[in-house]
Amino acid sequence: MKKEVLNMSILNFSDVLKKVGLDPKEVKLIRHSLSDEKAAACNKVGMLFAYTRHQALNFSNDYHYWVTFINDGGTYARLQSCYRVNGFVPDTPDVCPVDLPVCEAREYQGNNALFDLEYVDLLKEYEGKLVIDWGKAAISWHQKGTNEKPIVAIESPNRKPFVGFENLILSYDELKEVIEGDADYASWHDAMKAVNAVYLIVDTKTGKQYVGSTYNGDGLLGRWKTYVSTGGHGNDKGLIEHLQSGNHSCQNLQFSVLQVLPKSFSDKQIVAVETLWKKKMLTRQFGLNEN
Repeated sequence: MKKEVLNMSILNFSDVLKKVGLDPKEVKLIRHSLSDEKAAACNKVGMLFAYTRHQALNFSNDYHYWVTFINDGGTYARLQSCYRVNGFVPDTPDVCPVDLPVCEAREYQGNNALFDLEYVDLLKEYEGKLVIDWGKAAISWHQKGTNEKPIVAIESPNRKPFVGFENLILSYDELKEVIEGDADYASWHDAMKAVNAVYLIVDTKTGKQYVGSTYNGDGLLGRWKTYVSTGGHGNDKGLIEHLQSGNHSCQNLQFSVLQVLPKSFSDKQIVAVETLWKKKMLTRQFGLNEN
């Protein structure tokens, strides 16, 4: 998958239908492919719903609900909407929706049906977020709701794009939110895990600074996780003493990146870069570094 997601492969879409009170036997699944010229033309002008309503007379036999999807690459399909079927009228020329790109005389001759579809919000929380694997039979663009469709992912509705290391300036509370927000900050986790770095911690009340570095398998992410799990000090002696003395609090700490380092750097190379930053910022003499 190309998006930040929650892996939900142990569930099938029929499980979700049951959860919201729908009987899969009464549900028809429809997958629109935007590689289809007609579907793409209607989608472009916001008329995919009108396009969906026009089907063969027997299309909805025994199905009281339709759930629509949009293709999402390969055999994947992204949930669009859920509709209740309230009947239909013959597709005579006079009922063709105004400005529908595919409304031609040969399309609306009264031989098929224009269905009355009523939107229902039973699946609203999943719309645009839930992705299923339609399966190898992608040519079968409409299928039974009882057909097992594995849920590939449910995207977090609040996912945050990574801001870049140069803009990575976080208070302790913000850092805690990033570290604990696996789904919302998935792209942040991926970026931070992929690099080592020399970083700066500043007490925004006193101005005291601490320079540190990372050289473990989980990179910057792994090291900053330790600061969250230890209440801000990360097992660094200078920070422990600072936070235990006076009226100092982890809430006043600010975290930022001074220099990103490739994972290919040896521990010795990383320590050398860290040492250089300590010299530049005098954090041994006037800050919180003790070595």
